[in-house]
Amino acid sequence: MASAAPPPADNPLPSIRRQVSDLHQELVRYQLVVWTAGNVSARVPGRDLFVIKPSGVDYDGLSPQNMIVCDLDGDVVEGELAPSSDTAAHAYVYRHMPTVGGVVHTHSTYACAWAARGEPVPCVLTAMADEFGAEIPVGPFALIGDDSIGKGIVETLAQHRSPAVLMRSHGVFTVGRDARAAVKAAVMCEDVARTVHISRQLGEPLPLDPADIDRLHDRYQNVYGQTGPSASRGA
Repeated sequence: MASAAPPPADNPLPSIRRQVSDLHQELVRYQLVVWTAGNVSARVPGRDLFVIKPSGVDYDGLSPQNMIVCDLDGDVVEGELAPSSDTAAHAYVYRHMPTVGGVVHTHSTYACAWAARGEPVPCVLTAMADEFGAEIPVGPFALIGDDSIGKGIVETLAQHRSPAVLMRSHGVFTVGRDARAAVKAAVMCEDVARTVHISRQLGEPLPLDPADIDRLHDRYQNVYGQTGPSASRGA
């Protein structure tokens, strides 16, 4: 996954537009979306704005120039196209989770299968403990179009360490300190949802001890990987 350089402090919008456009291609690369479904957004540092994709535009047609800039109420500030139909949900998350710098939504196959059952993905793998620190929880059913989905995301994640939530009968929403971290969480969510599903075809997965989950999560979040301003976590 390509790493985007930090945006310049004086005018971050061009860099953020480019980053958001580029990260949408990661959703395609990891087969997390089909057709025009799914979206990535990023908070604009130092400003009450975020950047999100336009609604209903093919992934091949996305570019930095047609990314949409919105305020934290979800109203368009810059852009000639209508923003994603999930804009209100993203805006609600940014208003109520000030440490979140990126939000991602996908309809990835295995994670959506768990969402369709309204069943959390149990934390039975060390990779899950590392990234999510717990099960991947299920949020309430909510219709698209207003901030009901955003409310469900915030209310669910407020009770969990997980950066991912399976919105019941809908799909995956992930959050991160920036948009790239949120995309990574979406990739990892689908990966572990698939693995745990396959494991259940063979029998009941063995649970991890909660104390081990805590230790694994702390090590991965605070020790694992390189240090410094250009470092990023990943296997």
